[in-house]
Amino acid sequence: MDWDKLRIFHAVADAGSLTHAGDKLNLSQSAVSRQIRGLEEQLNTNLFHRHARGLILTEQGELLFDATAAMSKRLDAASARIRDSEEEVFGELRVTTTTGFGTLWLAPRLPKLYEKYPDLKVDLMLEERVLDLPMREADVAIRMKEPSQADLIRKKLMMIRMCLYATPAYLAANGTPKRMEDMADHRLICQNTNSNQVGAGLNLVQQLMMHDVRSLLTVNNYFGVLQGVVNDLGIGVLPDYLVQDFPDLVQVMPDTESADVPVFLAYPEELRQSKRVAAFKDFVQDEIITYRKQLKENQ
Repeated sequence: MDWDKLRIFHAVADAGSLTHAGDKLNLSQSAVSRQIRGLEEQLNTNLFHRHARGLILTEQGELLFDATAAMSKRLDAASARIRDSEEEVFGELRVTTTTGFGTLWLAPRLPKLYEKYPDLKVDLMLEERVLDLPMREADVAIRMKEPSQADLIRKKLMMIRMCLYATPAYLAANGTPKRMEDMADHRLICQNTNSNQVGAGLNLVQQLMMHDVRSLLTVNNYFGVLQGVVNDLGIGVLPDYLVQDFPDLVQVMPDTESADVPVFLAYPEELRQSKRVAAFKDFVQDEIITYRKQLKENQ
């Protein structure tokens, strides 16, 4: 099968338009159209439903697009490994982690990484969905549990816990709870129990809600929870790695906290020799060592 036709088909399927695909490939619309017709004739099937608003893949087209998408990802991986044979660290590095960890811990520390590797291009993908690293949806993942996908290199980075925090202003105005039962007199800020979150954090929230919490603010990530807390809205369930960067927060009921939550860094086996991945891994490990030292100094 003609790879050039497959490459053009993939671009058209991805863009949903002959014109947009042509712009991306630097080809005229008529040239793109001829290649698609030739591929359809070769396969003796229609790959697209054509209508005024654009192109939609047929069932046969979807099967072919799945195949070309997998081929494209493998080519990207090969290209990345070839680029990594150079001595310098450069190019794109796609990092996925949760919204909370990415915004509250990782992103504030990235200036140090860019200072050392100014030609690195980090694509930071923040979402609770676990991306498929072997299928190259991302290069590196930082997750709050050990990844279960096969063919991954895993590194445990640290252990964290979910705790209760509030501002001095909120506690001065509303008092400081001493027991879980006292939460009935306070506003709890936490992730919704139906949202994707760390299991240990969910267990803590469920325990707190058993004590007739009358006022509640739920957000679908820890960044939003933090915003509610720092604006004196209530007492929030937050990860303890915030202590270093938000020293004014007061931990409420220190004996009330979640079980330990492991933080793992993972990447595909095929990127073992990647200089970009190695640079990022070393950066994160160095930052965690610094984080732990500062925590000990502040205790």
